[in-house]
Amino acid sequence: MAGKRGLVMGVANDRSLAWGIARACHEQGAELAFTWQDVEGITRRAKPLAESVNAPIMMTADVTDGESLDRLFDKISDVWGKLDFVVHSLAFSDRRELDGRYVDTTLKNFLMTMEISAFSFTELARRAELLMDDGGSLLTLTYDGAQRVMPSYNVMGVAKAALEASVRYIAADLGPRGIRANALSAGPMRTLAGAGVGDARYVYTWTQKNTPLRRNPKLEEVGNTGMYLLSDLAAGVTGEVHYVDCGYNVIGMGVVD
Repeated sequence: MAGKRGLVMGVANDRSLAWGIARACHEQGAELAFTWQDVEGITRRAKPLAESVNAPIMMTADVTDGESLDRLFDKISDVWGKLDFVVHSLAFSDRRELDGRYVDTTLKNFLMTMEISAFSFTELARRAELLMDDGGSLLTLTYDGAQRVMPSYNVMGVAKAALEASVRYIAADLGPRGIRANALSAGPMRTLAGAGVGDARYVYTWTQKNTPLRRNPKLEEVGNTGMYLLSDLAAGVTGEVHYVDCGYNVIGMGVVD
C-alpha cells in the first residue's frame, strides 16, 4: 500500500471495522484521510485515531448533504490531487424500527436507511471516480442479513441487499476505468454499530457456537482482509462480497450438540 492514498469514512472508535481496515492499510504504508459523523462523542473518539496515523485530512462529513461531500472531495483534490481507494463504513436506521416486524417499517425510515446505508456508496463512487485517473478501489461493509433473515435486522437487511447489488453495478460501470468495487461481509463483532441492533448479544453467541471455526472474527482479521481487497494483491477482484465470518455463511443447520 506504500504510496497509495485513501479515504476512510465511518470510524467511530478503536473497535470500528473501518478502523481495523485503516490501521492495516497504514501499517502497509498507505496515507489516509478520515471523516466521521459530526457528533461530539464520535469526534472525541475518532479524531485521536486519525491523528495517531498522521492523517493530513480529518473532517466531519454528512452523506445526506451534497455540499458537505463537495467540501470533502474538494479538500482531497487540493491536498492530494488524486485518490487511490475509499472505505465506506456507513449505515444508519431508527433503532426502534429494527425491533418487531419488517413489514411495519415506516416509509420515512425506509428512505432514510436506504439513503445513508446504500445510496451513499453510489454517491461516493461517482465523486471518487473523478480523482481516480490511475484506477482505484472502492470497499463497503455489509452483513449476512442482506442474504438471509437475521433477528432485529429488518430494514437494514433490505438496505444491505441494495448495497450489495450496488457493488455489482458500480463494478461494471467503473471497471473500464480500472476502478474496482467490492464488499466485505464480516460476522458479528462487538462494535458501536452492532450494539445498535436488538438481540446483538444473542446473535453474537449463536454464531460463535455455530461457525465452522467455532468463533467470531477478530478486528485484525477483518482489517487485513479489507487491506487485501484495497491493495494490488486483489487487482483481479471486483464486484464481490467477501465473507470474513469464520465460515458461518456456508452453514445450513446449527451444530446439533
